[in-house]
Amino acid sequence: MLDRFECYELCVQSPRHVVAFLRGVHGNEPVVLWEDFAGSAAISCRWAQEAIKRGDAARAVAVDLDPDATDRAQKRALEANVSDRVAITRDDSTQMPPDAGADVIFVGNFSIGYIQDRPTLVAYLRLCHQRLQRGNAGFGGGIFVCDTYGGATAFKLGGFERRHPGRKGEVIRYSWMHESADPLTSMVVNSISFRVEVDGEVVQEWPRAFVYHWRLWSIPELRDAMAEAGFVSSWVYKDINIAPGQTPEPVSDPSTLGDDWIVLVVGRVN
Repeated sequence: MLDRFECYELCVQSPRHVVAFLRGVHGNEPVVLWEDFAGSAAISCRWAQEAIKRGDAARAVAVDLDPDATDRAQKRALEANVSDRVAITRDDSTQMPPDAGADVIFVGNFSIGYIQDRPTLVAYLRLCHQRLQRGNAGFGGGIFVCDTYGGATAFKLGGFERRHPGRKGEVIRYSWMHESADPLTSMVVNSISFRVEVDGEVVQEWPRAFVYHWRLWSIPELRDAMAEAGFVSSWVYKDINIAPGQTPEPVSDPSTLGDDWIVLVVGRVN
């Protein structure tokens, strides 16, 4: 039987591609990944697994406020044999002091939207900037990465469904819904539901397994906030499906984004 976090990991996240992107866009040899709003810490665990394969000392810190998520993250780290390299912390990502350094800070699953006003966003990005400056043995050079979405249907109600194969022959039906959206405030409510089928029979259902009350930040808003927080440059990336060792290319022509898009916004400290 699958729980809602396992369904999410099978249907939504692609840790292999995300880790390849983070290393590629960093451009050097990042050691410490800091994953805020980490959920079940799938990216952190993949980061550590690949470090073990390479034989280097890379490690990760995964932070989330949800006890169910951090419990699942602890279990995942044990299952992946990386619990000695992935520190799971239950805390508010926006309030943690920047005492420890990082080379890469990653905020995925549109979780930057949990921050719902600009002063708090800038304050959080300043904390991230300080943490990145402490990375690389104090020489800095790190990056902050978050994702966002937008386009013609960003504030349109409705959704879509996709089918994904499970690990044991089951079929997982993944449903994404825009439940409410206010273009005047950029506040949205989105949800994810799952239905698990075996041989055409429904054996599990997770209606509204995850519900998100978000501020949908635009690309210019994120880049402006990064600049105010001290990041010297920022870039926008659309394609993260790159091979290990490949260097991702930023978006240079906005027309390539299409009518609807998901992007990663990357800020560099120096």
